[in-house]
Amino acid sequence: MDEYDLIRSRRRTLALEITEDCRIVVRAPRTLSRVYIDSYVEKHAAWIRRHMEIQRRRADARPPAPTEAELAMLKARAQEVLPPKIAYWSGKMGVSPTGFRVTTARRRYGSCSAKNSLCFSCFLMNYPDAAIELVVVHELCHIREKNHGPRFYAMLACYLPDYKERKKLLQ
Repeated sequence: MDEYDLIRSRRRTLALEITEDCRIVVRAPRTLSRVYIDSYVEKHAAWIRRHMEIQRRRADARPPAPTEAELAMLKARAQEVLPPKIAYWSGKMGVSPTGFRVTTARRRYGSCSAKNSLCFSCFLMNYPDAAIELVVVHELCHIREKNHGPRFYAMLACYLPDYKERKKLLQ
């Protein structure tokens, strides 16, 4: 049987996860016996093998992690490129963000806090200008509409009628 990391919590069900670094994680209720958990993992061995192989292929296809110098360059470029876009679109949309930061987030290109502070990933700088503009306008829309409901997308379409095509550039 494969080795796995066990995380116990107040949950009611068992869950299997294959992480990006190809570790097996089992999430289980606190009271569930180790024998039952081992049996569950054994029963799902085929699923584990299949998904482990998928993760390995993804890991092989993933570009190497950027160096500190590359991160610094991306952050500097973001600090240069984003403020004029934020200023332009803020004026056009009639909204006022309370702040702006650049992070090294990998799973999210931008966010807008409850206090209307904007945050952007430096990795956004690896995409075309149209995609960068989409993320800026998307986050500025969140100043008025905090969710992704129909009114949010109507507002986004009002400012960027081609937002669906632009979104494809981010994938």
